[in-house]
Amino acid sequence: MNPRSTFRPRFAMLAAASALALLGACASTPPPMEQLAVGKAAVEKASGPAAAEAPAELAAARDKISRANVAYANRDYRYARQLAEQAEADAALAEAQARSVRANTALTEVRESIRQLREEMARK
Repeated sequence: MNPRSTFRPRFAMLAAASALALLGACASTPPPMEQLAVGKAAVEKASGPAAAEAPAELAAARDKISRANVAYANRDYRYARQLAEQAEADAALAEAQARSVRANTALTEVRESIRQLREEMARK
């Protein structure tokens, strides 16, 4: 048997397998539909309570979800997914910051009430 005659089919199979592997590696990332929806929902949810107490964090979340939509439109799905996830995190941070501000305000009011009660008790 001629060694060249067995080499060609093996080479063809190797080339085909390499081409399939290369195509699989180059296949585009699937569209991040779920991440975009979750990120958008998180930004919308944070928009009400965080608008006054955490405007910088909320603005960052809005900017990132907007940029994620642009990346999605440009079919840069990996970047769109990354930005959508960051927008979700920024929205959660904005909500936490807003809760913290409200809790500190409530704490200040309670402390003021306690101070007033102590003054009143001291007068009696």
